[in-house]
Amino acid sequence: MAPKEPGQSGGFPPMRVRGSVRRLVLVLGDQLDEDAAVLRGLDKARDAVALFEVAEEATHVPSHKQRTALFLAAMRHFALDRHRAGLRVHYVTLDDPDNTHALGRELERAVRRLRPETVVCTQPGEWRVRHALEHAAERAGVPLEIRPDEHFLTDLADFERWMAGRRRPVLEHFYRWQRRRLDLLLNADGGPVGGAWNFDADNRRAFRAAPQPAPPYAPRPDAVTRAVLELVERRFPAHPGRLAGFRWPVTRVDARRALDDFIRHRLPLFGPYQDAMWAGAPFLYHSLLSAPLNLKLLNPRACVAAALAAYESGAAPLNSVEGFVRQVIGWREFIRGIYWHAGPEYGRRNELDQHGRLPEFYWTGETEMVCLRECIGQVLEYGYGHHIQRLMVTGNFALLAGVHPRHISDWYLAMYVDAVDWVTLPNTLGMVMHADGGLVGTKPYAASGRYIQRMSNYCATCRFDPARRTGANACPFTTLYWDFLLRYARWFRGNRRMALIVKNALTIPSAEQRAIQGQAEEFRAQFGVTTGAE
Repeated sequence: MAPKEPGQSGGFPPMRVRGSVRRLVLVLGDQLDEDAAVLRGLDKARDAVALFEVAEEATHVPSHKQRTALFLAAMRHFALDRHRAGLRVHYVTLDDPDNTHALGRELERAVRRLRPETVVCTQPGEWRVRHALEHAAERAGVPLEIRPDEHFLTDLADFERWMAGRRRPVLEHFYRWQRRRLDLLLNADGGPVGGAWNFDADNRRAFRAAPQPAPPYAPRPDAVTRAVLELVERRFPAHPGRLAGFRWPVTRVDARRALDDFIRHRLPLFGPYQDAMWAGAPFLYHSLLSAPLNLKLLNPRACVAAALAAYESGAAPLNSVEGFVRQVIGWREFIRGIYWHAGPEYGRRNELDQHGRLPEFYWTGETEMVCLRECIGQVLEYGYGHHIQRLMVTGNFALLAGVHPRHISDWYLAMYVDAVDWVTLPNTLGMVMHADGGLVGTKPYAASGRYIQRMSNYCATCRFDPARRTGANACPFTTLYWDFLLRYARWFRGNRRMALIVKNALTIPSAEQRAIQGQAEEFRAQFGVTTGAE
């Protein structure tokens, strides 16, 4: 058998551009939008598209195997489609023997080989990547043109104009601005359809019996994707996660099928049960569209249009449609704007001055706490968890236990298939850990085990009692929650959304306060949070 050429693997042919090019268009792994501005008007004879698979992007945080596989498989399919469309494609695979495994160095190597007059790319989704490309272009002596990412509904300049003069940004204000600006779900007089801007009060139901949602669409991996799965297992055997459950769309066609499947089968009940959790049911009525959205395989405009069409046809109720639209045009765009507004120093913020280590069970799922075992086990199996599992279970524990915000932020970036820094960092450091001093959220989303008991069936089989904050069977969430309130009583006493609960915490008899704080310290030591803390 003849040896494979560099880059040839599982139906994926080697793609190399020979000779020089006029314009080199660099496409990153989370920019797989065939309608992107950088791909318009290309001269098929003189310009070229470049994509680089580099180990650096899987190792700067220890990326979940499915996350790495998703990016690589989607990149390869995108490159094949561009090649079939007649574009010149310069693709460097992970198993290329000459691969430098660093994005900046690969760009420099491509510039030396292809001698472009200019390099063009879309705004990256991470400050680290943007700086790497800028420095590489400077070293290579080639102009770098960074174009706005038109995938999003809000230009960064528009977001800055919205931010101007605001002491503190508030999602609800941004969301209403978006609704008006985009003319979505509005009456003729400009008011919200249904008489309210959001229907959160209708969207907090918990399951009373085992739910029976339709299983989400899961495309079968083709030869290209199977080759990537084999490559990732071979190259990153020690990385977290398992590949057997890989189920993610890696093409635009499959992403659209996933959207259609959600609209038809799960959107009608998405609203009321979007915060609910159930053991052994990882997907429920959620969309599972954040991964193809964040890789730009799916356009947010298509998501909004499909949801609105379902409402107008009577196929989905307003509370479900509004809740989904709010996530797409509100929270997603708000978080991205905050990321770029706050700047590269944002990732170093630690306003609550927490310095603990992340417990080892975040990488193994091995813990007596059923809620964490379920949620982390699900992440290991699929690279996925819905927003309440992230915010109120895995995130809430890190906040209450005193984990350093960057440790948990890096874990989220590593472990979820939809993770890109622009979305992961503000959601984790800001919303989960309240480490930005309230830029993203006006209060910390801290809660005791009672919240988890109310919204799930996890507590039914757990040895810990969410009603107890001290004693042998005290729930660690409950103990750590009251300890958190006591530790930060002065900090949050002036926060109008926290003042009452802080006041209640301070009415606990002093002897019991000491018992709570002592047991919290024991839990932190038991879980390794204080071991080797920064």
